[in-house]
Amino acid sequence: MKKYFQFEELGTNYRREIIGGLTTFLAMAYILVVNPITLSLMDVPNLPDSMRMDYGAVFVATAVAAAIGSLFMGIIAKYPVALAPGMGLNAFFAYTVVLTMGIPWQHALGGVFISGVIFIILSLSGLREKIINSIPAELKYAVSAGIGLFITFVGAQSAGLIVNNDAVLVGLGDFSDGNVLLAIFGIIITVILMTKGIKGGIFIGMVVTSIAGMIFGLIDIPEKLVDSIPSVAPTFGAAFQAFGDSSFFTTNMLVVVLTFLFVDFFDTAGTLVGVANQAGLMKDNKLPRAGKALLADSAATVVGAIFGTSTTTSYIESTSGVAAGARTGFASVITAGLFLLALFFFPVLEVITSAVTAPALIIVGVLMVASLGKIDWTKFEIAVPAFLTVVMMPLTYSIATGIAIGFIFYPITMIIKGRSKEIHPIMYFLFVVFVLYFVFLK
Repeated sequence: MKKYFQFEELGTNYRREIIGGLTTFLAMAYILVVNPITLSLMDVPNLPDSMRMDYGAVFVATAVAAAIGSLFMGIIAKYPVALAPGMGLNAFFAYTVVLTMGIPWQHALGGVFISGVIFIILSLSGLREKIINSIPAELKYAVSAGIGLFITFVGAQSAGLIVNNDAVLVGLGDFSDGNVLLAIFGIIITVILMTKGIKGGIFIGMVVTSIAGMIFGLIDIPEKLVDSIPSVAPTFGAAFQAFGDSSFFTTNMLVVVLTFLFVDFFDTAGTLVGVANQAGLMKDNKLPRAGKALLADSAATVVGAIFGTSTTTSYIESTSGVAAGARTGFASVITAGLFLLALFFFPVLEVITSAVTAPALIIVGVLMVASLGKIDWTKFEIAVPAFLTVVMMPLTYSIATGIAIGFIFYPITMIIKGRSKEIHPIMYFLFVVFVLYFVFLK
């Protein structure tokens, strides 16, 4: 086992990998609750039952898709990257495709399935890997740092540290709120542990924060440990129902499939680059075994669609596991096992609140922005696209959009500077793709 996952070469051990896998699971366990709520449109009143996906079935589909995807990534690609149905993509699925466009959720699942199959083909052809490896090092560092700022913002927002402000868009939250104070406590504890160089400081911080929350009544103590597993029958195989319906083959569905393709492609690319950079796994500006990682991601999307959930993608929360010590795919195997166990221990997951996970995301953001130091900011032609990539991720609340804007400006500044020969041909192709994306899809 140690030899297969290259423990010695990467300077890790079972303890670090297990803690890393567990930390990643805890940081993304919220998806087991959030995804069923989103896809079943529970927060939208007065809808016909036909528009709502079954909550219990989506919960099972979410856990199974995350487990299988993480297992694929761990064993095949050997990366400490976990997968699950993607946030943002699930909201697009539910609120845009189903609720606004009026497309049946069965058809939407069919669109997810088709996008996954296309990704498998692209991954087997090596095209996805070539695209990722054609991205210049400076932009990869920018992507990593941008994701760091993005997940910091997500963590701060989820815990109520940052809230909506109609006058200036965002502002500080209510520091008299118990959950906000719990998140601040978690940040302080985690910072102390990390500053002292304690291994697994992020995980220990989450445990201490959870205990403190229970003591002060901010986190409910689980009434029971296990419960029966809901049936997946209401959603399993529903994606295939769409193919027999002539109304499935429309221009609207084409747009839906293209959107699934675009967002998943570059969210996954950004996540893989970000995690690999943080873990020190990049070699000569290339992502080793990128093809296998992308294939695992694609296969997980297909499996998820069959079981009944939106696009499955690589999770940036994996960086919390890396920060806790994970360096190999063994950590992803641990995370996969925990997702399967979660099917039986759902009541326990309800104590994992945003106040507990937010400190981990914020501290990981601190670690990830270190890659900014590797960018040559004295060269304006590099500084502009790098800066826009970094800053537009949190400002637009989208990893993919941040990448798109930065990648549009890169060939422009390089050509004007007279460095066009240094631009990989694929970057010109991406320039056109991103411009068309903003013109037609946005």
